[in-house]
Amino acid sequence: MSESIKPYEEKGSKKVQVENMFDNIAPYYDLLNRLLSVGIDTIWRKKAIQKIAPDNPKVVLDVATGTGDVALEIEKQCNADRIVGLDLSEDMLNIGRQKIAKRNLSDKIEMIKGDSENLPFETNTFDALTVSFGVRNFENLKKGLTEMHRVLAPKGKCVVLEFSKPTIFPFKQAFNFYFKNILPFIGRITSKDKDAYSYLYKSVQEFPDGKNFVSILEDVGFVNCELQPLTLGICTIYVGEKQ
Repeated sequence: MSESIKPYEEKGSKKVQVENMFDNIAPYYDLLNRLLSVGIDTIWRKKAIQKIAPDNPKVVLDVATGTGDVALEIEKQCNADRIVGLDLSEDMLNIGRQKIAKRNLSDKIEMIKGDSENLPFETNTFDALTVSFGVRNFENLKKGLTEMHRVLAPKGKCVVLEFSKPTIFPFKQAFNFYFKNILPFIGRITSKDKDAYSYLYKSVQEFPDGKNFVSILEDVGFVNCELQPLTLGICTIYVGEKQ
């Protein structure tokens, strides 16, 4: 499933390639997110965290945290005692650590290098768990989701924010043209990585979005699963709970 699409043509595991890709684009990542989404990505993240905020989780994990934007949004919305951001890319994490330090939040938000498919935490550790635009990059999607289910505490909530495929005509056609042609061109000349933003389009096309992803969440043990499409289906919030 998600293993077959990789960022680069050369040999090597998807996991290693994804780590290298994000190390390559780390200095440009935040700028390109704001530019390419016209700033809407910040609204998407806020809406995702609104799914866990009413539960007042005290210990929260953000998988594939990148430069820490979701971890910082969790700190804003939730009265959490501890927030852990985990990512494969040390360069992305370092940028996140700088943001966190500027806000004097290093005592509350910890950024650690780690593998989403082998989470370095005890079972039933976290009250809530989030992952934004990261599950597409898992080498083994079910293994990563199973690990997330394992470390989540009973009654805990998992929130996944991920790109999806719009279906409404003519928005679908216009967005696909932008996503396939314009976005990779801007990404290529800005980040100097010719493959990273072409991979973005390809990985979204292959990703089992909508009800298909809900079925996978249920397969690995999540219950009370639901989905909420955003911005005409450009991305979707998925929510699941652990019994």
